[in-house]
Amino acid sequence: MTQHDVTGLTNAEFLERHGAPGRIGLAGGELLIERAIRRVQRHLREDRSPSPWSHAFIFTGRREDGWQWVLESDLEIHRRQIRLGVQENRVAKYHDERAFANLAVLDFGLGEAATRRVLSSALDLLAGQVRYSLGELVGTLLALRKPALRTRRNLLDKDNACYCSAMVAHAYRAASIDFTAGVVAKHITPEDIAASAVPHEAWVMARSPTLPRLLHRRRKA
Repeated sequence: MTQHDVTGLTNAEFLERHGAPGRIGLAGGELLIERAIRRVQRHLREDRSPSPWSHAFIFTGRREDGWQWVLESDLEIHRRQIRLGVQENRVAKYHDERAFANLAVLDFGLGEAATRRVLSSALDLLAGQVRYSLGELVGTLLALRKPALRTRRNLLDKDNACYCSAMVAHAYRAASIDFTAGVVAKHITPEDIAASAVPHEAWVMARSPTLPRLLHRRRKA
């Protein structure tokens, strides 16, 4: 992996500069559930520190409205609306530096045809109204304590459901890319994507001094 540490940009400037169709975005959120996800992923890190990342999504490109859009599986809770599952959103969702202190954009070098396959696979999930699965997320977090479980079907697997990084892993397998060899898609975490041995280029903006760099050695299973 080639990593570029970025400073001096707003979230909006960073995402505008590095986002492109088919690239992966990573975010480290500050909500309680996001911090819990980051903390549990310490089992994947050699130094046992919390992961900087709690969420993953795929850039789909710029639309007629002038905005970049992303595909993601997420929990969106508003005053009068709840969206649980695969959805499209403007990248402006991640412009708030207080909510998302850490951002990364990963480029796995997809060609035009591979990008189409990845986006088509993700759009199939959107069209199929695939739900966000808290149960599968819990199953994955439990499996982090027992690495052998990560090669098997998620214990809390549900049909027509997936959480954020599992959605990204599913879409990328349409381009024959497995982020972590032997780990099933519904056990893939944002940290797995960040630390993947598959060659890629990463732009990283991690503002919190208490969080380690994305580039590090993985713990042995």
